[in-house]
Amino acid sequence: MKLIDAIVTHAPEMTTLRRDIHAHPELCFKEVRTADVVAQKLTEWGIPIHRGMGTTGVVGIVKSGSSSRAIGLRADMDALPMQEVNTFAHASHQPGKMHACGHDGHTAMLLGAAHYLSTHRDFDGTVYLIFQPAEEGGGGAREMIRDGLFEQFPMEAVFGLHNWPGSAVGCFAASAGPVMASSNEFKITLHGKGGHAAMPHNAIDPVPVACQLVQGFQTIISRSLKPIDAGVISVTMIHAGEATNVIPNTCELQGTVRTFSLEVLDLIEARMQSMTEQLCAAFGLQADFEFRRNYPPTINSAPEAEFCRQVMASIVGADQVQAQEPTMGAEDFSYMLQAKPGCYAFIANGDGAHRSLGHGAGPCMLHNPSYDFNDALLPLGATYWVRLAERWLSHQK
Repeated sequence: MKLIDAIVTHAPEMTTLRRDIHAHPELCFKEVRTADVVAQKLTEWGIPIHRGMGTTGVVGIVKSGSSSRAIGLRADMDALPMQEVNTFAHASHQPGKMHACGHDGHTAMLLGAAHYLSTHRDFDGTVYLIFQPAEEGGGGAREMIRDGLFEQFPMEAVFGLHNWPGSAVGCFAASAGPVMASSNEFKITLHGKGGHAAMPHNAIDPVPVACQLVQGFQTIISRSLKPIDAGVISVTMIHAGEATNVIPNTCELQGTVRTFSLEVLDLIEARMQSMTEQLCAAFGLQADFEFRRNYPPTINSAPEAEFCRQVMASIVGADQVQAQEPTMGAEDFSYMLQAKPGCYAFIANGDGAHRSLGHGAGPCMLHNPSYDFNDALLPLGATYWVRLAERWLSHQK
């Protein structure tokens, strides 16, 4: 593994920063303290900053040489609204808030890269360091773009990196094409006619229709999509009734839809709405159908994905660079990839052995109350960012 010596030397400070951020988690668009920490460090290292983009976002600007070329590196800063069960010293100080997805580590890795880039500047061009708020459901990437991210800071391509538990530290993964799914929500309210449960013929019961819809939606996946197209429809909530002897007036279904393409998403939404309306009409019900599109699919451009793989291989060896298996999880870096070429890659977070005993077994997956970012990744991730920027700004377009 070819880590940058100066970054390895700086690793203890990176660890301190990471654990400080972990202990003080902030939710989407409220990352005031975290943004202050980022801004303070960048300023301390002589890096000009721009604040307030996307509410609490921070952009650092590192220039060297005379070239007009530029690259963007992005890290997310927000935490999750969940209770941490870890008891180590840097566990969350905020009840109901936790860095359970490793954004504390992502921020620290990019800060580590920023420190090296500012002190060495072995490149010709500009590196934009994008510290983004509100990835966890707030669409912070979209808001930064709306605030003029790519107009104020023109860049050729933009890159993101996320830790991934379960694989050994020292591994990376990057692939072209869809790597994370679109995230969408639906809410369907069936309006029937309530009545006594002992006399169902006097009512129009929405519950059996809801049950048929839950089953019917799965035929959209198995019979309406091409077998090679991926899609998920999950009904995760059904709310109806208040008493065992009363047929309810209404029944509400909610859930999520995930796809790797907008074309498949269009088909699923249309089929869900048609099935809902026609089935309800057949049984004499009315339906309110709501479908909300959240994050689009995260789709890596092929040249940039291959470029990342080459950079990774130069650091850890080609055998440690894996194919990036697509996941039905979602990521708002997708908005940036809709606007610019780039690649969203994974860095392995280990098998969980970095945690103290008693803080959960196994790889400790993301969004887990016993999760903790593996500090051994910090110098590796920072090295990757530096080598990516240096190599990008040195190669001919």
